Amino acid sequence: MSDMKQKLLEKIGSKQMTVGVVGMGYVGLPLAVEKAKAGFKTIGFDIQAEKVRLVNEGHNYIGDVVDQDLKQLVEAGTLSATADFSFIKDVDFVAICVPTPLDRHQQPDISYVRESSKQIAKYLKKESIVVLESTTYPGTTEELVKPILEEGSSLKCGTDFYLGFSPERVDPGNRIYKTKNTPKVVGAIGQDATEVIAAMYRAVLDGDVYEVSSPAVAEMEKILENTYRNINIGLVNELAMLCDRMGISVWEVIDAAKTKPYGFQAFYPGPGLGGHCIPLDPYYLSWKAREYGFHTSMIESSMMIHDKMPEYCVERAGKILNQQEKALKNARILVLGVAYKQDIDDYRESPAIRVIEELEKEQALIDYYDPWIMQYKNNGKTVEGLKEITAEAVAAYDLVVITTAHTNVDYNMIQENAKAVFDTKNVMKNIWPRENIEVL
Repeated sequence: MSDMKQKLLEKIGSKQMTVGVVGMGYVGLPLAVEKAKAGFKTIGFDIQAEKVRLVNEGHNYIGDVVDQDLKQLVEAGTLSATADFSFIKDVDFVAICVPTPLDRHQQPDISYVRESSKQIAKYLKKESIVVLESTTYPGTTEELVKPILEEGSSLKCGTDFYLGFSPERVDPGNRIYKTKNTPKVVGAIGQDATEVIAAMYRAVLDGDVYEVSSPAVAEMEKILENTYRNINIGLVNELAMLCDRMGISVWEVIDAAKTKPYGFQAFYPGPGLGGHCIPLDPYYLSWKAREYGFHTSMIESSMMIHDKMPEYCVERAGKILNQQEKALKNARILVLGVAYKQDIDDYRESPAIRVIEELEKEQALIDYYDPWIMQYKNNGKTVEGLKEITAEAVAAYDLVVITTAHTNVDYNMIQENAKAVFDTKNVMKNIWPRENIEVL
């Protein structure tokens, strides 16, 4: 066993390792909290002064973090945050948990990973560990992060420090699986690095830690997880459009199919894809595949379906209004839900916002209500939602469009008072009568 491996394993075992987490968002803050709860002194790094301030004051802003946990850890001095990357010099283990969005051309924007790596490299010390957790294309860790760290630190990967990739698995709002109990995948450069990084996660998490042979395998594994869901949701969205033409309920079809105890997993249609992973990650793979002269035709076809779902929903809304002898233009429409999934306050890549944009293009008059999101920002503009909905308010709209299946909405009241409802999530499936309800 090498000296570096032995020293790091001893630090992990004795909880003498200081942990750094770069990026205090949906992935980074829950990870930092779990590291600190496990007994490791933890420093969070973020370029946003407001996040640094909130963490240091013990104020939580992430749904998957228990408010009291954060407060107690900060008060105990186990967890702190800073915008000063020079404190990397005090860190033995650093996880990079920064955003990896798409640019305006739907290509990977890895600028946050690149800049974070450059900042870490300035202060990286010998016998330390760097792990990238941000979802990205296969090859990022070895082709981008490794050269930056080596050049900026004058240290050699595998000899002076360990480098690996362990994809985040965060599902906001999931009541069963959190950071603590979700299994982790680890792939690193060299077997020693893999074992040490895996040992670190095992010291913190309750979920299994699965070791793979390289960072590229771990990077591809993460892309596969989300592409699998992307394609299957694309399939049912396409079937939803076909079933509508055929006069068949796609929801009833899915319910029947899922009675099969093997070989089928139920996925459900909706107004499009949202969130921080599923709509974006397949683009990373498609982009990287072109380097090898390969076109991911199934992925690209699925993305085309998702991209047109908001427009399809507006088309269906127009047909519902036509039945009332009304046009989309100047129609009063209430959109229920702008979060990308039920019972969370996250509207990243939310298809509901795309639906609103498409309705506004048709000059419809739009209000929205979301009990989790009182306002949202879009293209630099702040959009305010209704603070509450009443029977009288619902009755004043020509159409109610349900785009998020929040559980804290009185759907019986909606049905009783709405002139017409277009339910894109089938959230009203058990509500009767249904004469004024149409389902995607």
